[in-house]
Amino acid sequence: MNRQTSLFDVGNAAMFLLLGLGVVIPFLYMLAVSLSSTLESAGGHLYFIPKDVMLDAYRYLFSTNRFIRSLGNSVYLTVVGTLINLFVSITLSYALSKKKLPGRRTMLMFVFITMLFGGGLIPHYLLIKSLGLMNTYWALLLPGATNAFTVLVMKTFFQNLPESLDEAARIDGAGEIRILFSIILPLSKPILATFSLFFMVHHWNEFFAAVIYLSDASKWPIQVLLRQMVVGGTAEVGSQSSLEIEMATSIGENVKMAAILVAMLPIVVVYPFLQKYFAKGALIGSIKE
Repeated sequence: MNRQTSLFDVGNAAMFLLLGLGVVIPFLYMLAVSLSSTLESAGGHLYFIPKDVMLDAYRYLFSTNRFIRSLGNSVYLTVVGTLINLFVSITLSYALSKKKLPGRRTMLMFVFITMLFGGGLIPHYLLIKSLGLMNTYWALLLPGATNAFTVLVMKTFFQNLPESLDEAARIDGAGEIRILFSIILPLSKPILATFSLFFMVHHWNEFFAAVIYLSDASKWPIQVLLRQMVVGGTAEVGSQSSLEIEMATSIGENVKMAAILVAMLPIVVVYPFLQKYFAKGALIGSIKE
């Protein structure tokens, strides 16, 4: 039994090591290409240590107004979108967690139906157009203000909190809003941190909806600009005022790799701060009512 267990552990370790290398190696390659010279990156050879470490690609990116504007657009969409998601999800879930709420079962049924059926792309597009939201950020933020999965998990979590806390607060004269913000939310940090991370990743990676609803290139988030650079086969992303024209027109693969790494960095930086809540929050609230 001990030998079988040790073999199993070794096999698990080897498998996860291979999976880890499969994730890390592409990032190391992109980092090496982004720090290489233009001629070296144009060779297309697989390598992880550039011969000459250069920052030309990063200097070029941050000298272009369009790239910096796209980063700012993504930051705005992520911050505002996450706040809207949390506000709508928390308030709706807290209301549905109250068993005495009139029409609670009917509202839960409507929420659950959205997990099974959707209107599709064309009705969604026509709705956004009829509301006058085309070419605005609201077309990206309002339709996905919350989702059924988030509401049902949060609702279950709120219901599992001790009822004595709610009763004690009411005896002290607290209302629903005071109970929610002073008692419920401080006890809900794991699940709030987990869904905050989900929402942030979703908004930061927003691409398809932005392509459909945003016709103004100045409003594009970073993911749309990356698509133009990588798939479109060009690294021309904006003004070249702070670089020599020869350098700007010769930069290629290293600019693309640098842009991808810069676009990944914010989520990579935020994740460690939420990691301690993530493992607990990913499972909490999933117990059936």
